[in-house]
Amino acid sequence: MRHAGRRIGLGLYVLALLLPIYWLVIMSFKTNTEITSGLTFWPRHFVFLHYHHIFNDPVWRHGFLTSVTYVALNTVISVTIALPAAYAFNRYRFLGDKHVFFWLLSNLMAPPAVYAMPFFNLYYAVGLFDTVWAVALAHCLFNVPLAVWILEGFIAGVPREIDETAEIDGYSFPRFFVRIFIPLIGNGIGVAAFFCFMFSWVEQLLATTLTATNAQPFIAVMSRTYSAAGMDWGLLAAAGVLTMIPGALVIWFVRNHIAKGFALGRV
Repeated sequence: MRHAGRRIGLGLYVLALLLPIYWLVIMSFKTNTEITSGLTFWPRHFVFLHYHHIFNDPVWRHGFLTSVTYVALNTVISVTIALPAAYAFNRYRFLGDKHVFFWLLSNLMAPPAVYAMPFFNLYYAVGLFDTVWAVALAHCLFNVPLAVWILEGFIAGVPREIDETAEIDGYSFPRFFVRIFIPLIGNGIGVAAFFCFMFSWVEQLLATTLTATNAQPFIAVMSRTYSAAGMDWGLLAAAGVLTMIPGALVIWFVRNHIAKGFALGRV
């Protein structure tokens, strides 16, 4: 009886989690008239007009590709910088190491709105405004400390004797770091990359403030569904479904690393 109650509770919990996603998907296949006319749990007539509009509109396509580009750049940059930094914080002791580590984490305590205007003025002055690099580098302010914090926990789980053994065997530090050490913390890299990707993908304020037309992100293009005629609910729902696909693909490819990372690392 107790097990049955737990299963029912778990089923209700999963249903509550999946209901908004289901509702978003079925809305993307409805007409705006049907969406606003009343409550229906299934489209009366499936329409693919909203997806057709997004795929055939160059502005929508450009916005989606732009978002994927700066998110990928940010993930690669953040993890690449965080790897040696996390190794240094864990393996070495230097003056002010704990203070520097705390300073890195303190960057996560302020909302992105605090940094919007400084980044805007800086990037406009150096010619990075309205480029994918502007958003990718701005997101590093948040993702690098997060990746350092996560990776430092995984590196702490690797015995120092491995570093010493590799040095005795004649490995140079770059060779040891790339060929031996990185594979040992592969799960941590997967977890860090996942969180960096998700933050950069869903962050809106900096992405819209630091771009105008050439690098306008997908989330900014979604504002085109607002007009004097009202809200285009079906088009907005179709765009929302498309925004979930990259995140779902990332979760699928790093699912094993994430599962092990939650069990082993600092997450």
